[in-house]
Amino acid sequence: MSDATSAPVLTKSQAARRERVVRAALELGADGGYDAVQMRDVAARAEVALGTIYRYFPSKDALLLAVMVHWLGDLEQRVSTHPPTGDTTGERIMDVLSRALGAMDRDPRLTTAVIGAMTAGDPASVDAINEVTQAMARIMLSAFPDDVDPALEASTAKMLGHVWWSATISWANGMGDIDWVAAELREATDLLADRFD
Repeated sequence: MSDATSAPVLTKSQAARRERVVRAALELGADGGYDAVQMRDVAARAEVALGTIYRYFPSKDALLLAVMVHWLGDLEQRVSTHPPTGDTTGERIMDVLSRALGAMDRDPRLTTAVIGAMTAGDPASVDAINEVTQAMARIMLSAFPDDVDPALEASTAKMLGHVWWSATISWANGMGDIDWVAAELREATDLLADRFD
């Protein structure tokens, strides 16, 4: 479902319907959090039949995971259009992570809803978490110097993705605020990215 490589190829009209469903869930989650994303309400807002939603998403959690993947796709597009800035690798990485945190902070209810879905144990979360980890690693690659060993670059991006994931789960559960998350990420970035400059 959330894994684009294993999802069936959609026609143009099916893809448009699926996109409307994801957008509707995103809007409902931003307005009211996890509990506000009810499948009937999503269907009404997206102007599709309830059965249509279940054709694409077997559960609410699977739908919210698709919202997260969609959100990261938007971030990836923005970073490719406006590459990270900074004099050091650490500064450029923090530029990318700050953009992600800023988007999450603007929609805290949606962020909490998506993180709740990702930690709920739905089997669909495995593919989505994989996709999220890969997307975050891809997004961060533009912050690294060109001459870095690709294996080391990928490993560093993966580790930073794990810290990002852990810190945002903690934040969503009431431990600290967005500034605390940023401080955790900065500390990890300083430790890991120092070797590249």
